[in-house]
Amino acid sequence: MSNYQIPADTRIGHIHLKVADLDRSLSFYQGLLGFEITQRYGADAVFISAGGYHHHIGLNTWYSKDSGPAPQRAPGLFHTAIVYPERKDLAQILKRLNDNGYPLTGAADHGVSEALYLNDPDGNGVELYWDKPREYWPLDESGNLHMTSDHLDLQALLKDA
Repeated sequence: MSNYQIPADTRIGHIHLKVADLDRSLSFYQGLLGFEITQRYGADAVFISAGGYHHHIGLNTWYSKDSGPAPQRAPGLFHTAIVYPERKDLAQILKRLNDNGYPLTGAADHGVSEALYLNDPDGNGVELYWDKPREYWPLDESGNLHMTSDHLDLQALLKDA
């Protein structure tokens, strides 16, 4: 192997999820989380985004229509992570989830970020989070990043909604 390093400004462009029911998935990603439809591909696929980008998430039923969720203990997607610009934005989506009775599967303060965890209707993990400013990221005595999974005070977060 070479010493190649990916360029520092490389980004993850989008994810494309296999779903069982396109309308049910749109109710979650568009109706609850607020993504916008940018393009439909017939009755079997749709692209959605935030802020008019061509697509952040693709949803399709090409191989998965009416099927059950993928096994939890098998290789595959662990979760999709959606980054909110500010803490208040994360607080607002937490309030929206609470107001709609949508359950969380977890929440954590990772030192570098604060995160909410839930599952979409197909059982795909979803992480909603915001990154703390880099100057607040925890470093060990050698200056290496030291992420954690500490308790996230949801009531304190809601005060920012």
